[in-house]
Amino acid sequence: MIVCNNPAGASSRVSDEIRSASAQGEAVSRTNSQSGLTLVELIITVAIVAILASAAIPIARFQVKRQKEIELRRDLWEMRDAIDRYYDAASKGGIQTKVDSMNYPPDLQTLVDGVDIQDKKVKFLRRIPVDPMTKSTDWGLRSNQDDPDSTSFGGQNVFDVYTKSDGTALDGTKYNTW
Repeated sequence: MIVCNNPAGASSRVSDEIRSASAQGEAVSRTNSQSGLTLVELIITVAIVAILASAAIPIARFQVKRQKEIELRRDLWEMRDAIDRYYDAASKGGIQTKVDSMNYPPDLQTLVDGVDIQDKKVKFLRRIPVDPMTKSTDWGLRSNQDDPDSTSFGGQNVFDVYTKSDGTALDGTKYNTW
């Protein structure tokens, strides 16, 4: 207990003690109300994150499909370039080919295994690429004697390659027409 000769000082100390007790009570009540508010904030935050995630999933799928299409175009270009280089070498007389082959390779494996040109082994492909759409090295082949839109391989030579996937690209075309 505080004894004070000054009545005005006594009242200020009492009022300070009341304010201190009042502040402690406010702190207790503020803590209780803040925990409820924090839960609401957490629920709102989770809802916002869920909405953003649901918007990001289609974008991610779109990006994966785009990357597969880029890989497919690159693989087709690589194999067609190898076929063209084989054809050029055979047309110049560097490679002996069968008469009915029209200077095109008999199969894709020949491009990987290589051929002898002037006592040197020349390889046109390191490996047969894996089709990103079918996850296989089994490509559709067309020979020079086949129709341009044929899906059956005549077997005389490899004039062109295409994917066996029936899927549709982002631009609306079929993969097997690339």
